[in-house]
Amino acid sequence: MNLDAALQTFIDESRELLETMENALLAFERSEPDPETIHAIFRTAHTIKGSAGLFSLDHIVAFTHVLESVLDRVRDGKLGIDDTLVTLLLSCCDHIGTLIDGVEAGLGEGDVAAAQQQGEPLAGQLRTYLGAPKPSGALPLAVVEHAEAVERIESLGGGNNHWHISLRFGSEVLRNGMDPLSFLRYLGKLGRIVGIVTLTDAIPALDRIDPESCFLGFEIAFDSDADKAAIDNVFEFVRDDCRIAILPPHSRISEYVRLIQDLPEETARLGEILVRCGSVTAHELDAALNAQQEAAPSAPPIGEILVEQHAVQQDVVDAALVKQKKISESKAQENRSIRVDADKLDHLINLVGELIIAGASANLIARRAQIAELQECTSTLSSLVEEVRDSALQLRMVKIGATFSRFQRVVHDVSRELGKDIGLVVSGEDTELDKTVVEKIGDPLMHLVRNAIDHGIEPAEVRAARGKPAQGSVRLNAYHDSGSIVIEVGDDGGGLKRDRILAKAVERGLVEPGRTLSDSEIYALIFEPGFSTAEQVTNLSGRGVGMDVVKRNIVALRGSVDIASEEGAGTTVTVRLPLTLAIIDGFMVGLGKTNFVVPLDMIEECVEFSCEPGHDYTNLRGEVLPFIRLRELFAIEGEKARRESIVVIKYAGKKAGLVVDALLGEFQTVIKPLGKMFNQVKCISGSSILGSGEVALILDVPALLNVIDAREKQRLAA
Repeated sequence: MNLDAALQTFIDESRELLETMENALLAFERSEPDPETIHAIFRTAHTIKGSAGLFSLDHIVAFTHVLESVLDRVRDGKLGIDDTLVTLLLSCCDHIGTLIDGVEAGLGEGDVAAAQQQGEPLAGQLRTYLGAPKPSGALPLAVVEHAEAVERIESLGGGNNHWHISLRFGSEVLRNGMDPLSFLRYLGKLGRIVGIVTLTDAIPALDRIDPESCFLGFEIAFDSDADKAAIDNVFEFVRDDCRIAILPPHSRISEYVRLIQDLPEETARLGEILVRCGSVTAHELDAALNAQQEAAPSAPPIGEILVEQHAVQQDVVDAALVKQKKISESKAQENRSIRVDADKLDHLINLVGELIIAGASANLIARRAQIAELQECTSTLSSLVEEVRDSALQLRMVKIGATFSRFQRVVHDVSRELGKDIGLVVSGEDTELDKTVVEKIGDPLMHLVRNAIDHGIEPAEVRAARGKPAQGSVRLNAYHDSGSIVIEVGDDGGGLKRDRILAKAVERGLVEPGRTLSDSEIYALIFEPGFSTAEQVTNLSGRGVGMDVVKRNIVALRGSVDIASEEGAGTTVTVRLPLTLAIIDGFMVGLGKTNFVVPLDMIEECVEFSCEPGHDYTNLRGEVLPFIRLRELFAIEGEKARRESIVVIKYAGKKAGLVVDALLGEFQTVIKPLGKMFNQVKCISGSSILGSGEVALILDVPALLNVIDAREKQRLAA
């Protein structure tokens, strides 16, 4: 077993668990804590502690143990969840994350000791909760009812006061680095093993035995005051590889009969084993088996029996069944998922790109050769390559919801730092885009959200004076549009002050005095380097640093950013990004001997060129359509074609035309970035290699629309 790979898996999974724990804690602000969420948080801490123990990370185990103890009191209803405890638990998540970062960085003993010292104040605060009495009415009624129901269920049945654990280890347990006996030793810390029988029935003959496979099973009588969840958590790390059944004390003999029927061993032998464990008596078992044999084949479900006996309420049984179904569905989903290194995906996309270029070359050769069979073969190959491309790109598509969820914590912490009451409203979290785009858009979105909290949302007293709700709202929304993903960051705050922005721009010499600008042009000024209208500098903003970086990072992703605002009502920043940075469907057009590619998702239609002499717009079915002559824009030499065409493009609600010489059809476009020498080239976003080996330039549609807008503004100003 590769320990380095296993340690990296522990690091990755721990970070995922901490993120899940953080989201669950933040959910308490929006709704009452429910038992399942509390159990999930406890299991997260328990899992991290257990995994850290496997790698002898004692400093993580020690801190997480204190955290787990507090969460255990919350789970048992002895401690209530309030805002103070949530804030403390969030800080503990951060500290565990820091400890895990240290493990990944390979910190020495001195650094580990320093990290432990940093976490001691948090551990001290946690210990104060361990001696606290149960607050009156702290937990919701549902938690209390759930605990009482469990107690009533476990009080049913005969006189045996021992737990019974039936355990069959899976064959892969040893290969996964687990020691079956270590789980029994850990079980002994929760109580006393009264009786145990080791089962070896599954061991094959010596000539067929695999020394790396596990064939062990145990029937255990266990005396403990722990609850079923605590006993079950002992086997957290082998649950998916084992068959485990746990019967509580005082279980009915019928439950043991059902256990016998569910297990693989012979009924008579297994019954004898249970008697040897001391879990049941021989007389009870014989009577129950005889009664079972004589009984009707269709007995009512155990849930109905408990309800009829008034042991539990129907809603408790229904909730348990729903939970069991969700767990089964979740495990089934987990079994269908695997982890893949991001570098391997990137390499796959690169290979697919080269395959597309090679396929285009094969198509070109087939057309030149005029061999029907070869053309048919290359056509089939192109279709298959297209499917491979789509499947490969789909592997890199991830939901933006994971990025959005990070901002719950940002809003929680920053709003408290500023003394504001702010909630985050998220929609469109299932919208998918390329993982590369997701990784690079996180920081710009972070700045926009913090800006909305600091500058956008007013203090509570100002909101009250304006007749607004005391709690401000920051909105995150995502959706697809014209082959792009649109992300909106909005707030219901005071909005941008148009006159103040314009005055500041005139003062700095960015705008000539007396010049008339539209609202969008004025709002765009805040993206200028060093521009700020803040009256005072805070820890979050006010120095004029950040918004220019936001725009620069978005533009670097071939995206755009726009601002809409209404003073007193709020502001919305709209970010548009391409779905992928690797491969797109393109439409090739020709200008003389030069080829260009237009992203297919941004094309509305193609029409024959027609316009009045001297005009730069045409009549498109009664609609005025401005256009731009690409031959003039790029100064392409040579005579223009006799019959030119207009490619109608649409982006961000704007529509325009591109005048070209020839329409060359659809083309799978592998995007190759331009070199640094061409960074300043306008209206070109990249390049692609054709099957002939020639280079085709990819048109930057947003930049082309900006050129047309600027031309229209100049014409109106004149």
